[in-house]
Amino acid sequence: MKSTPRVRIITSLSIGVVFISAFAWLGLGHVTGSLKRVDAFAGLKSRPEKASSAVNYLLVGSDTREGLTKAELKALRVGSVASAAGKRSDTILLVHISKSRDKAVIISLPRDTLVTIPQYTNASGKVVTPFKAKLNAAYNYGSAPLLIQVVESMTNLRIDHYVEINFAGFAHMVDALGGIQVCTKTNINDPKSHLVLSAGVHTLNGIQALKYVRTRDFDGMGDLGRMQRQQQFMSSVLRKATSTGVLLNPIKMLDFFNAAMATVKTDSALNSSDLITLAKQMRNLSASKVRTLTVPLSNVNYVVPYVGSTVIWDPVLAPQLWQRLRADLPIVDVVKPSPSPSSSTKSTSKATAKATAKASASASPAIIDKFKTRTASENPCGALKY
Repeated sequence: MKSTPRVRIITSLSIGVVFISAFAWLGLGHVTGSLKRVDAFAGLKSRPEKASSAVNYLLVGSDTREGLTKAELKALRVGSVASAAGKRSDTILLVHISKSRDKAVIISLPRDTLVTIPQYTNASGKVVTPFKAKLNAAYNYGSAPLLIQVVESMTNLRIDHYVEINFAGFAHMVDALGGIQVCTKTNINDPKSHLVLSAGVHTLNGIQALKYVRTRDFDGMGDLGRMQRQQQFMSSVLRKATSTGVLLNPIKMLDFFNAAMATVKTDSALNSSDLITLAKQMRNLSASKVRTLTVPLSNVNYVVPYVGSTVIWDPVLAPQLWQRLRADLPIVDVVKPSPSPSSSTKSTSKATAKATAKASASASPAIIDKFKTRTASENPCGALKY
């Protein structure tokens, strides 16, 4: 089924940011006040300059249990709301939307990335001097502002908006979509997420999906394997929505909308006019124009005393990736084949030269994807149908 412009508006990004366009499509006049706000940019100074009219979102999946029912907590097997002291970022994504609003890039930032936490003032008013830690520690110690400060310093990209989703928000939005289909090529039996799946295709409800995107201890790949599953899951969300128009169903739309409203937090600057404008601009954004990837890494087990096993970004490829996004350039190079040289010079007829040029022009261009991306329209298993 070919998606209409309206379908593309409301299904333009992953489960974490698709709600942005959905809000605009429904009309925000009577609901914007219900959004939970967070002062995500409080106290930030010396920020990167805005290099273009492209938009950068920082999307954080928080492990807070707030909003889950007792039955959901039991099914998820994560204890009570009170048992989870503090809050941690299970997932950190940087979403770049091109200035033309017709392409998007979703980049997974490993939570175990080794970073320098800058000087900050903690909740008790004490000034904490810089120290080495993992990326998700920035969120734990200083919430959104400190995490944004660290990400901006490492990427030199200015974060325009912040979106935070907790366990309940994720699970309830998946249920509102009627479940999401995934395909695993191997059996999954994860002792920590308590997810058990046989190899093959499965339709997951909200709690099962949450276990799926949190699973990291069954295949030896840890957080890197988990990020791959998260990217595949987001692509499945996009393919389902764009192929069936599920979000055009008023009941499903309202359920999805209410689930997002109840549990999603945004920065205080993200207002209704921003959302409406963004949705109108993204009419031509389809799943095939959304690319997912993990920031290039050079070391996935760099052990640091008192910090543990960390990952290190590639010192060459990562800066190249951030520079391309800063300049709003494509992250995948398409190289057109050059005309084949004729076998002879003066003796080559005009007809032969014309035929050679035509053949070269029709040849498929070479794709150079050094950042190892995947489009959201790609189906890694070849078995998912909507």
